[in-house]
Amino acid sequence: MEKLTRGPYQGSSSRNAWKRVCHLLLASVIICYAFVLPLSPFQESWNKIWWRKPAKKNVIFFVTDGMGPASLSLTRSFRQFTQNLTRDDVLVLDKHLVGSSRTMSSSSLITDSAAGATAFSCALKSYNGAIGVDSNKNPCGTLLEAAKLEGYHTGLVVTTRITDATPAAFSSHVDYRFQEDLIAQHQLGEYPLGRMVDLIIGGGRTHFYSQQDAVYGSRGSRADGRNLIKEAIGDGWSYVGNRNEFDALDNGHNVSLPLLALLADYDIPFDIDRDVAEYPSLAEEAMTAINALTEATKNSDKGFFLLIEGSRIDHAGHQNDPAAQVREVLAFDKAFEAVLKFAEESKVETVLISTSDHETGGLVTAKQNSKAYPEYIWYPEILSNSKHSGEYLGKKLLAYKGNHKSQFIEETIFEKGMGINDYKKEDTEELMKLTSSGEINDKINGMVSTRAQIGWTTHGHSAVDVNIYAHSNRQKTWYNILESLLGNHENTEIGQFMANYLDLDLDKVTDLIKKTKHSPFVEGVAVQDMKFDEYHEGIFK
Repeated sequence: MEKLTRGPYQGSSSRNAWKRVCHLLLASVIICYAFVLPLSPFQESWNKIWWRKPAKKNVIFFVTDGMGPASLSLTRSFRQFTQNLTRDDVLVLDKHLVGSSRTMSSSSLITDSAAGATAFSCALKSYNGAIGVDSNKNPCGTLLEAAKLEGYHTGLVVTTRITDATPAAFSSHVDYRFQEDLIAQHQLGEYPLGRMVDLIIGGGRTHFYSQQDAVYGSRGSRADGRNLIKEAIGDGWSYVGNRNEFDALDNGHNVSLPLLALLADYDIPFDIDRDVAEYPSLAEEAMTAINALTEATKNSDKGFFLLIEGSRIDHAGHQNDPAAQVREVLAFDKAFEAVLKFAEESKVETVLISTSDHETGGLVTAKQNSKAYPEYIWYPEILSNSKHSGEYLGKKLLAYKGNHKSQFIEETIFEKGMGINDYKKEDTEELMKLTSSGEINDKINGMVSTRAQIGWTTHGHSAVDVNIYAHSNRQKTWYNILESLLGNHENTEIGQFMANYLDLDLDKVTDLIKKTKHSPFVEGVAVQDMKFDEYHEGIFK
């Protein structure tokens, strides 16, 4: 009977032939189900297996403006000293180092923040001063815009003016970074694409209202008489202008998007000077943004793109203020730690990328104070003794109107503010003569740096390579990050990686924004060149 059912013995070749026939029959059945019965339960299951939707993704991009490798060395040792930690203790950021970045712009070996940010946002090189435009002053599509057009939510979180170079390069297009009034208009949607930003948290309120208007406590900076804050509220934005209103956001759990949070007229104070009752920390800003964007995207198959900038590391570098800079780096590290915890706990595939646009100040953790062969040492305790930045103390000195200025300098500035008791009479006399904030800052910060044996080579930027840090909560994505960013790279490659990861078409956006108003005009004449923006020029006044 068995032979009858099996038929005559045909050997192995016959068995293989039967297998091939069976495979062909199975393939035919599958094809029939796939094309003849497309709505069947089988087809639905088949789609789930072979045509899965792309994974929902979040990208959180950090920029540590002006932070070079020496800033990390400085802060790491400072933290070990002040917290009595072991020498092998490192910053949270240190554990996520993957590579380094070359920072030159199209116009110079030393970039400025505008060209540096445009390299990230548009994934192309441009000239110093360029905000979201290429080297020929043509608007270029940014990561944030492309992400928004693809259905992602977007946000900007900074501690400087929201119209400053880094956030501006992701959300606006102007020929020169000093066009902050026009940048504000673009950020609120006054350009061909309309509103592209869902959440804004930072400083820079002054560029959103008129020079004639003191409704927010001081006069604004706009010469056109407009109040963009009122206009934004009328267009549906939620506005937050102080700490109490920020706290009412409930760490991002009570936010109505779009959100415009302008928490200072200009920049939020250095962390060393920050009144916690008046201004939130970078970590608080970041987590408020992340929680708000997470809630907004919970029912979407697209996540969010968020820029978080440790903005004022750069300002401390420009002012050669080591005491302020270490606190800024520590504040950033806390923010990075908080966001890292979110990413590790999130069910959404999340990528964190952190880098700097450039290094500022030419910082070195050594200084030769005499012609004798130098000591191999620097003193973090000097920075620990400083209770305020040179910027803060300089403003306090300029505001003093009493009759005992020398006593005020010695007791309030030197001893209480800087923690310095070995000052000389000449130091007091020099400060009494100085009248500009730049000169006063330079004297105060120089006294601290000399005693700490911290060196600076410039009040500007340097061409040193900067670090790249990264993290993902998905192993496969982590391997992709390493494949793309491990080692030394051009800064444009960082922007291109994020564009590729989110499958964004920057060229498509570029075509859509060709008619964007981006050139500055003074009495009808276009400005052709600008070497300094207002902030940096002010350092030397």
